[in-house]
Amino acid sequence: MFRGNHPTRVDEKGRLKLPAEFKRRIDEQYGAQFYITSKDGKVAEVYPLQEWEKIEQKLAAIPSMNPARKKFLDRVNYYGQVAEMDAQGRVLLPQILRESAKVTGDVVVFGMQTYLEVANRESFQQNMEQNPLTAEDEQALADFGL
Repeated sequence: MFRGNHPTRVDEKGRLKLPAEFKRRIDEQYGAQFYITSKDGKVAEVYPLQEWEKIEQKLAAIPSMNPARKKFLDRVNYYGQVAEMDAQGRVLLPQILRESAKVTGDVVVFGMQTYLEVANRESFQQNMEQNPLTAEDEQALADFGL
């Protein structure tokens, strides 16, 4: 399970250096292949390929004419590419996604349980300030026992 925030950098060639804590978990559980994508173009989502394949299995059960399925696939395919981690623990982020999400230079890498989320640090901080955790959010989570 991936958790926490580990700031790092995306180099000038678009390679994300996986933080050591996450790389250790990846080496233990997953191997070197990833599917890197986004649902909104604002953050990059780095899925170990085995985790992404679980999503694809669920998608396969949805009728192909379902409009929500089509929208989802349009987005994750537009931004997405398979990537392999190199010997230095780096993965190449797709260029379209790097530009759209502005994930160059200093970034934050969040553990989102089964995948990693990569965001522009400044954009992420602004979003947190503009969208604080509300009492309604806390109640919705409490309804799930959190």
